[in-house]
Amino acid sequence: MRRSKGQMSEAFVTAALLSVSGGLQDAYTYIARGGVFANAQTGNIVLMSQCLFEGNPQRAPRYLFPVIFFASGIFVAEYIRERLRESERLHWRQIVVLMETVLLFIVPFLPVNLNMLANALVSFSCAMQVQSFRKVNSQPFASTMCIGNIRSAMEALCVYSRTRERKVLLKALRYFLIIFFFALGAGLGSFFIPRFGLYTIWISCALLAACFILMFIREEVRESR
Repeated sequence: MRRSKGQMSEAFVTAALLSVSGGLQDAYTYIARGGVFANAQTGNIVLMSQCLFEGNPQRAPRYLFPVIFFASGIFVAEYIRERLRESERLHWRQIVVLMETVLLFIVPFLPVNLNMLANALVSFSCAMQVQSFRKVNSQPFASTMCIGNIRSAMEALCVYSRTRERKVLLKALRYFLIIFFFALGAGLGSFFIPRFGLYTIWISCALLAACFILMFIREEVRESR
């Protein structure tokens, strides 16, 4: 870990935009695409198991496919990192964001009878994001789920209660803000889906495009390569 001139992969503003996008994607697949989670694969596994044990195996694939595509997205993101980490024209994370934006742009064109494919593509996109953006201000975080951020926030609060160190309190506040931005994204999704329907996911495309542009800014940031 070192300080260097680089793009803003780990800047808080990037993490905030990614978290809003992550929350919106989960709301989109759950509300508009048949009650399936884009990010919360634990929930999908629970629902899949429920279908199997209740004697509805024909419904299980709708929850299994996002899990498989999520796993595949992690593999692809890591492959891109290994292959393109030395790229000079674009940072490998920008390539991931660009791929994610293209995939999500396609999703609204898939009709509701192809919800399984649409959810799989969103889950694939989410996985690439969560694998590629894992730190904010050198601290681990997740932009597409909350459980790890909640744990980290409360752990920091516990440490602060003993040490009274301001930097530890700020660390906890950053995590709570990331959770807030995720919730904000989910709320925006629920607000706009009745108005824009399947095209609501394009809001995520706009947020990701903003992240892509931000990462052209050169400033002193702490970044793991």
